[in-house]
Amino acid sequence: MPEAPGDHAPGGSIEILPVTGLPEFRPGDDLAAAIVDRAPWLRDGDVLVVTSKIVSKVEGRLVPAPQNPEERDAARRVLVDQEAVRVVARKGRTLITENRLGIVQAASGIDGSNVDGSELALLPENPDASAAALRRALHESAGVTVAVVITDTMGRAWRIGQTDAAIGSAGLAVVHRYAGAEDGQGNELIVTEVAIADELAAAGDLVKGKLG
Repeated sequence: MPEAPGDHAPGGSIEILPVTGLPEFRPGDDLAAAIVDRAPWLRDGDVLVVTSKIVSKVEGRLVPAPQNPEERDAARRVLVDQEAVRVVARKGRTLITENRLGIVQAASGIDGSNVDGSELALLPENPDASAAALRRALHESAGVTVAVVITDTMGRAWRIGQTDAAIGSAGLAVVHRYAGAEDGQGNELIVTEVAIADELAAAGDLVKGKLG
């Protein structure tokens, strides 16, 4: 009989540290080197949370777009259609789609924030592979073994506001399943699954911010 899972809580405190002073990234830049330079405190067992926008920039997932607001919006909508495999919901000008990565979110993840006014950003081609590559590069350059979570901002059904969620990861279990465990009152947990990577993504956004 398989052993019942333990608790996902670490049993101690969690420290969330921002990586400050990073440059404006462009295609081909060395993301790992920049992180090592600005986060010399990284150590084995840490979890590095990285926004997908940075990954998209260094991987060249930027598309030229007009600077005229109406033309820019039209170009964005073309990209939304190209990246979508199906439309899940539509309200006014807002589309909720499933994109090629299987992610359900607004506008197929196409984003015009925190990029040059003449560009639009696509999501990374393969966020899991991007996370694994960054993890390897950090180990090679700094000798640390960390987990990496790549995030994007998403809305939530029946809730106000947005939060960051994981779209790619390496070096950690993204879900902690409690099936077979018992709570403190002896009740068996059957369907509880804690979205560890999503919780880390949301926690990271508390120190990351949106304006820089």
